Amino acid sequence: MSLYKRGDTYWSAIWNRGRRTMRSLGTANRRRAEILEARLREEIDAKRYQLPNLKPEMPFGELYARFLAEGDVKPYHIERGKQFLPYFADRPIGQITKNDVVRYRKERGAHYLAAHRKPLSETTLNRDCEAIRHLLYWAADEGFLPANPIARMRMPRARGRRRPVLSVADEMKLLAACSEHVAPLVMAAVDTGLRRGELFNQRWEDVDFDRGVISVSRSKTPEGEHRIVPMTARVTEMLKAKRKLEGMVFTYEKEPIGSIKTAWKGALRRAGIPRMRFHDLRHSFNSRLADLGVIADVRRALMGHSSGGDVNSLYTHIELPTLREAIHRLETWHAEKRKSLEEASSLPANANPETGEAHP
Repeated sequence: MSLYKRGDTYWSAIWNRGRRTMRSLGTANRRRAEILEARLREEIDAKRYQLPNLKPEMPFGELYARFLAEGDVKPYHIERGKQFLPYFADRPIGQITKNDVVRYRKERGAHYLAAHRKPLSETTLNRDCEAIRHLLYWAADEGFLPANPIARMRMPRARGRRRPVLSVADEMKLLAACSEHVAPLVMAAVDTGLRRGELFNQRWEDVDFDRGVISVSRSKTPEGEHRIVPMTARVTEMLKAKRKLEGMVFTYEKEPIGSIKTAWKGALRRAGIPRMRFHDLRHSFNSRLADLGVIADVRRALMGHSSGGDVNSLYTHIELPTLREAIHRLETWHAEKRKSLEEASSLPANANPETGEAHP
């Protein structure tokens, strides 16, 4: 029996490939319910045995529009699409080859070099190509293509680049140069390692002053979601000064912050610090912990990084006291560095740093 009556409405329970699907038929009439269920079975059987509706002639631009309307769209799909869509928009998806993608990389790199007088990184080009490949995988899943034509395309290996690590001296200059709504973000970033997006979305409900920890409200990665990060004393003091019961922690004119690009560039310029990304504050946090001898597993737990593909890594759990110890070491180191800088700045210009006495 596959018809069930719940209250005044008939429901259908149809088994398909080992799974039972329950659907309301929206009627109290059994005869009508039997007719509707028969049609529903026909639709399921037709979908089960129907051949893919291949559409290799579909323009890439139409595929992209369908993906935005029906697919699992992430922000980077939209941002990357601004770059590759003009190049591929009119090309039939069934005619796209690996060589087309290679030519796109060369053209995109040449245009960027001409406009900015510096080469575009391989990492950026790889991200574009990964987005294109994802779209073609989606086309294959939807039955528009028999297979993804660039499924096995190998991406050039990106060269590692040295990322700046913010010194304590530059950190003090930067905090002094920041506007009122940016300074708390900078302090929190260098003391907790939270990503920019995590800071923008952090809520007061997830700040526990009794335990002295922040529970990340929303993370970029599944591994970073709901992780616990102990707060330093200065972050605790800064947050207590602006404490609220609910809502976003970091705001500008009582509104959530969406971007600090202009304010960030202005702060760097006023502080006299060479160009660096806000994300480099997170890198500085990680580098400082590494210099203090904090092991990689603890740093990964604090920063919400993936532990890798090892099955055993799924069961790795770093206890809160271990995380507190790592933050305490960072806090102690930072206090010593800051004290040394303040003492050095209070000495006369011709003083001996070791004795404090002025040179004759």
